[in-house]
Amino acid sequence: MADLITCGAINWDINLFMPRLPRPGEEIPVNEIQRVSGGTAANVAVASVRILGKKRVAFIGALGNDEIADKQRSILWEEGVDDSGILYVQGEESGQAYISIGGDGENEIHTYFGANLRLDGACLRDPVRTKLITGAKVCVIMDPPIETARSLAEMCHEHGVTVIWDPGVYAERGLEALMPTLANTDYFILNHLEYENLLGTDSAHEIAAIMHEKARRLKCIIKHGAEGCTLTQDSVGAMIHVDAVPLEKLGMTVVNRVGCGDAFIGGFASAKVEGLSDTEALRWGNAGGSFKATRKETRGGPTKAQLLELMEKWGHL
Repeated sequence: MADLITCGAINWDINLFMPRLPRPGEEIPVNEIQRVSGGTAANVAVASVRILGKKRVAFIGALGNDEIADKQRSILWEEGVDDSGILYVQGEESGQAYISIGGDGENEIHTYFGANLRLDGACLRDPVRTKLITGAKVCVIMDPPIETARSLAEMCHEHGVTVIWDPGVYAERGLEALMPTLANTDYFILNHLEYENLLGTDSAHEIAAIMHEKARRLKCIIKHGAEGCTLTQDSVGAMIHVDAVPLEKLGMTVVNRVGCGDAFIGGFASAKVEGLSDTEALRWGNAGGSFKATRKETRGGPTKAQLLELMEKWGHL
């Protein structure tokens, strides 16, 4: 059985590389087009399996009955991800994302979710998916419909599976809409701008006070990009901060930030599967996300050997 499962979005990404992102109404020439597999949950599955090893990670998601679905399943299989939890939806297109990427690595993402939206709570009760869920150590929930996230978090809590949740676009629905899922979540992950939109603040102390009042056992992880990440441990201010990997000092260059957050979560979740502390898991997450930033491909996360090599160089600075 897989030690880690991820559930949520799987998309076919059309990446448009350009000198810079256009201003409203401006046309910018595209230098290169990439068509690759993407989607947050599928990205995390691949990032994690490269660290943990083949068949230790399973993916639960939905695809259409189309050519994209065939490509997606083949890619997951080649990476070593258990794809037995995929739902195939007749009459629906597989998810797709159109991503503009500027020369500095900044990006804009436009997503058509398609079949992703058809993954509901009832699908999770299928014997194959239930077996994957109950046999896992850690579950990462990334962008499935919010009711599906709630059902999955409940199942995981019932069976002692650690839940990591990044609600993605569903964070826009507001805190009260998220609370039924947060009640069964162990680690809640957003970047600092998403926390500000959700709670009106990006202060770690204020986030801790608000969130731990709502769900006392919840730990919040705040991604700060180039400034690292912070994990809040309780409502009175205990927290862990880990600085970002100083890529320039290591002679490494940022090429594409698309997928860095997914690689971060893949690193963090993999560390928790291996029983590491929160501090060490944050370091694995930062190293995974930073390594990915130096690669053009969306799924540019490191193998375990590459991850540990980067962390060793980082530790010697």
